[in-house]
Amino acid sequence: MSVWQLIYTSRPFGYDLNVLANILATSRNRNARDDITGALICRPDVFLQLLEGPRAKVEATYARICEDDRHVEVTPLIAEETPDRLFPDWAMKHDPAVSWLWSPVEVHMGALHSASKLEVREVFVRSAES
Repeated sequence: MSVWQLIYTSRPFGYDLNVLANILATSRNRNARDDITGALICRPDVFLQLLEGPRAKVEATYARICEDDRHVEVTPLIAEETPDRLFPDWAMKHDPAVSWLWSPVEVHMGALHSASKLEVREVFVRSAES
């Protein structure tokens, strides 16, 4: 059975550890309820998130994120059917990706927007394997 997978990026607004803890707690509760799994890679300079599950539920979650004032410049990178979940056991995995994701300068210069679908997906494949 296939699932809908959506990967987006945004810039955090007002980011700190309390904001992050709130985002993770809320998303884990809602995602478990809605059969959504995924991962959030977050640093003070970037949110990069993968959501996977029933298409309507994933799209509703993404719509809420687009309205959330903790996110600036929300941009979808990939939205498509996929045969399997990358994070079947995670309502929302947290990965700070400090040492191996694009540097803050590279992110600021547009690395996520110019990356191929394969490069973006590989970020999450790596996270799923860790």
